[in-house]
Amino acid sequence: MLSINVKDLKPAALQNYLQHAIAPRPICFASTIDKAGNVNLSPYSFFNLFSSNPPIVVFSPARRVRDNSIKHTLQNVMEVPEVVINIVDFDMVQQTSLASCEYPKNVNEFVKAGFTEEKAFMVAPPMVKESKIKLECKVNQVIPLGTEGGAGNLVIAEVLMIHIHEIILNSDQQIDQTKLDLVARLGGNWYTRANVHTMFEVEKPNMNLGIGFDALPESIKNSNILSGNELAALANVQAIPTIDNTIIDDRLKNIIQYFSINPDEMEKELHLYAKELLLQNNISLAWQVLLAAV
Repeated sequence: MLSINVKDLKPAALQNYLQHAIAPRPICFASTIDKAGNVNLSPYSFFNLFSSNPPIVVFSPARRVRDNSIKHTLQNVMEVPEVVINIVDFDMVQQTSLASCEYPKNVNEFVKAGFTEEKAFMVAPPMVKESKIKLECKVNQVIPLGTEGGAGNLVIAEVLMIHIHEIILNSDQQIDQTKLDLVARLGGNWYTRANVHTMFEVEKPNMNLGIGFDALPESIKNSNILSGNELAALANVQAIPTIDNTIIDDRLKNIIQYFSINPDEMEKELHLYAKELLLQNNISLAWQVLLAAV
């Protein structure tokens, strides 16, 4: 394993490691305005949601590593403490990248990137009409994290109004995650997509406590076939299930019948089958398969 003391790295090299390692990162596509009325539009991937009550988002326009200069977005929110955060999806990712070019201060990135300005309801900066989710925010505080190149500046913004395109809403007027095609930043030139083809569900324990690894039967916990991820899915049940013959399938019956004379081989085959089921998120049947070997 490569182990690095960050004090031994130059800022550009450290930034490269961090941006590749801490990913994917959601994109804050920030529209701001200065006191003279000049509009700026720029993406930032140091961004996330930090509170829902009050509704707080934070993004960080960092000082440029190469020359320690600050970005127009930061200058603008210091002059006019308001911002619209336009959420980026795949339909607009190339235009968003184009808007990240370092145009002179008085150049409007809406025009350069081909976006449409849309008047906001509660703040001065315009919204990006093409974005399917827009957050109008007031800037509560800007916290500088340093004075050297690469230092971030935390822009703490409170969401005042949310605009959501009807095309991504379900019948209950909630956002349908499967209708979004969000993009996020990785390191270098790399991005990733979060859509119905790449998303998966992991059941959240919330108030229902999983039994945990320590409560798994020894033959399951010490499996040479099941991974830590797969064992965790099994350990997230509230109690070890009892055998339910109503959901036992033909493959399980065949494994028991064919390998019953060799318990070690039977356990191996059962664990391989359970692994397939866990990859399909069929935890109930996976448990039934594994219980046959306990």
